[in-house]
Amino acid sequence: MAELKEGSKAPDFTLADDSGGKVKLSAFSDKTVVLYFYPRADTPGCTREACSFRDHHQEILARGAVVLGVSPDQPAALAKFKQKYSLPFPLLADPDHKTAEKYGVWVEKNMYGKKTMGIERSTFIIHKGKIAKIFRKVKVDGHTEEVLEALAPLGA
Repeated sequence: MAELKEGSKAPDFTLADDSGGKVKLSAFSDKTVVLYFYPRADTPGCTREACSFRDHHQEILARGAVVLGVSPDQPAALAKFKQKYSLPFPLLADPDHKTAEKYGVWVEKNMYGKKTMGIERSTFIIHKGKIAKIFRKVKVDGHTEEVLEALAPLGA
């Protein structure tokens, strides 16, 4: 599959959420979506990232955007993670990593000399169905501020 670029149509998906419901990206076609992919619920970096989105959630909403978090975890693990940290946005389960593959974030990783497949921490800002901004290999600290900055020119 061709690599996604800013300006590309965002690949649609339907995933189970943390409450057992289904979330379809195209249902947000009239909104700006902050779609972030993270490796695993309740791990140190992922927790810091989720809590930062939580702490800035009102600012993101004020800019007309919604946050959706995606990981390969099962819905039950996501529900636990969401409750533990009072996360105010949906967490979506992608256990077969098909959505991560569509977005090009399911990659080979090298951890202590061992190669494994996993999520490359990435965020996509989707505005009216198109990818407005892509953040790859996200560093958690300061990332939410980068996202807020990127939302400003969208009128979001």
